[in-house]
Amino acid sequence: MNAAVRAVVRMGIYVGAKVYFIHEGYQGMVDGGKYIVEANWQDVSSILQVGGTVIGSARCKEFRTREGRLRAANNLIQHGITNLCVIGGDGSLTGANLFREEWQGLLQELIQQGKIDHAAAQKYSHLNIVGMVGSIDNDFCGTDMTIGTDSALHRIIEVVDAIMTTAQSHQRTFVLEVMGRHCGYLALVSALACGADWVFIPESPPADGWEDQMCQKLSENRAQKKRLNIIIISEGAIDCYNKPITSDLIKDLVVKRLGFDTRVTILGHVQRGGTPSAFDRILASRMGVEAVVALLEASPETPACVVSLSGNQAIRVPLMECVQMTQEVQKAMDEGRFDAAVKLRGRSFENNLRIYKLLVHKKPDNEQTRSKFNVAVLNVGAPAAGMNAAVRSAVRTGISQGHTMLAVSDGFEGFIKGQIKEIKWGDVGGWTGQGGSLLGTKRTLPTKNAEAIAERIRLHNISALLLIGGFEAYLGLLELSAARAKYDEFCIPMVMVPATVSNNVPGSDFSIGADTALNAITDTCDRIKQSASGTKRRVFIIETMGGYCGYLASMSGLSAGADVAYIFEEKFDIRELQSNVEHLTEKMKTSVQRGLVLRNENCSENYTTDFIYQLYSEEGKGVFDCRKNVLGHMQQGGSPSPFDRNFGTKISAKAMQWITNKLTETYRQGRVFANSEDTACVLGMRRRTLVFQPVLELQDETDFKHRIPKEQWWLKLRPLMKILAKYKASFDVSDAGQMEHVNRRLTQDPHHFIAI
Repeated sequence: MNAAVRAVVRMGIYVGAKVYFIHEGYQGMVDGGKYIVEANWQDVSSILQVGGTVIGSARCKEFRTREGRLRAANNLIQHGITNLCVIGGDGSLTGANLFREEWQGLLQELIQQGKIDHAAAQKYSHLNIVGMVGSIDNDFCGTDMTIGTDSALHRIIEVVDAIMTTAQSHQRTFVLEVMGRHCGYLALVSALACGADWVFIPESPPADGWEDQMCQKLSENRAQKKRLNIIIISEGAIDCYNKPITSDLIKDLVVKRLGFDTRVTILGHVQRGGTPSAFDRILASRMGVEAVVALLEASPETPACVVSLSGNQAIRVPLMECVQMTQEVQKAMDEGRFDAAVKLRGRSFENNLRIYKLLVHKKPDNEQTRSKFNVAVLNVGAPAAGMNAAVRSAVRTGISQGHTMLAVSDGFEGFIKGQIKEIKWGDVGGWTGQGGSLLGTKRTLPTKNAEAIAERIRLHNISALLLIGGFEAYLGLLELSAARAKYDEFCIPMVMVPATVSNNVPGSDFSIGADTALNAITDTCDRIKQSASGTKRRVFIIETMGGYCGYLASMSGLSAGADVAYIFEEKFDIRELQSNVEHLTEKMKTSVQRGLVLRNENCSENYTTDFIYQLYSEEGKGVFDCRKNVLGHMQQGGSPSPFDRNFGTKISAKAMQWITNKLTETYRQGRVFANSEDTACVLGMRRRTLVFQPVLELQDETDFKHRIPKEQWWLKLRPLMKILAKYKASFDVSDAGQMEHVNRRLTQDPHHFIAI
């Protein structure tokens, strides 16, 4: 929430508006006085890394009454506020909409009571409202993610990873209860991200006889030498008769039926606290800026809207449409229409549930249909956190579709040497939480050894290939595709899933591993900034990875609150460096006496990290001193973030489904023959959807010399970072202004008083 508060304040001040804090939520609006305070630029410094909200939040019974709303309206008018930015759940946003609808009537009452005159009523005749959804449950329809959800998932996954080590040591079963009274999103996604044995969520209660099925599953896992069991339960879990299922009920059942040593852990408010994740900071910053733009563009005819996330796009949706659909979900659950409830939650939720069931519940061998196909999976290029989750998902999806799955060790190098063996369902158990690449990965490309690889494909009767990796995997797929003219063995379906910390694969807006690297950088920047809180007047120069791609430097700059981020895609010269030094010199005169400068490793051949460090040190003499840090390979390591685990799991499952369809289409006269362009694809996230793109078509979009796509979506967010760091920049609002409906104007009259 603090990142959103910071973005609204700074964007508001940037466009020339007066911005006010309303402390303690609606209670502060009703009470007025000291609770409504004008905000300045420095008020929101150093709050990005702070959890909770610095302006406070409170439930307010008075605001639910007409009398309370009348007092609130009077307090807003006394400060000249006619634009309200509300960060909260559906209750807060519904209250805001009611307030807006009653505004005219409230003004009339205030005139009658003599508290305002007709001129004031005329001047403040309309109240504009924009909402941002802050809720860890992700229970609001109309947005892919609410502010706080990703951070809550981080807390849950940290606990699960810690519990797994103790459970493994003692051969225990753990029942973990997570928040979500009316929504099972946290339980479902954390179960998907850690490979839990069973999950209970309110939208999809277990069928009759679930007790027997669950106990059978747990005992089968133990029989297969699995030393631990994890069961995740949402606090609002119910059975199909709407009776609650509690963590103690599950524990007693497991102990009574199986005699397993079982423990219960209730996470509680741990999930609400802690440092916000990089994803949440960027999401909230984007939403905050978009909210201010929406307020500036609002007119009396514009419906109250919510700023939402769809894929990687910030969009606006009518507030009440979202609220009504959110309430529809609860109504469907109350009436026992659970399939409808899952559908109403959205395609992403439905997909999460389907994939979780597919990857956790293995069919007995006698029920499993067998195909005649062998599918090979390999990692190519540098390791990235989340690769193992992707491999696990591919292996289990392939097996459930009847294929024999083959694992290739050490990328194309292992392929050439024949390091290929069958990989079974149980072999990938516990892989989701492990960083790096358990299969092993190398940067070797196939061109010079195409004949040896073709021989291995023939020897092992491989019918399809799944490549998981970065730019090397992309180049490898291009080379294999080109080699089809010479070797028939490469005329098989081939698909690549992007996995690299650099996020530089053409055809995809996101790559597996980039989110984990972003969190590692953001966490380090937080610590470095904290170290300057005592010394003061210090500027840090930090070098990030990414090759020639500035994604990591730019996005970590946004999430860590950097003053500037130098990247290859945006050329800079000595004049700009000088202007940045001057900017920091001015900053040192304020109460915030520290600076953060990020530099992508290959942003310039001559303006190296050492050069920038020395320049800043020399020019800042007597004003500030400098320190430099090269973050290096710590960005590639660590346990994968919930986003990377989830993204890797879902994208790989989709890739395997595509392979199955292509195998069916291209199997003729006892063999697979696939030589059309659309049988060698990159699967990538484009704006809002996962898209299969023929690798040959992506060549025109690629800068091969610098190993980056020619166009990159995140460059549009660069001005946002500059504005929030108090630089003058033009912010492109061409994508904004469109109200989208959940089911689917720019005025030149800026409003100068915004409250948050």
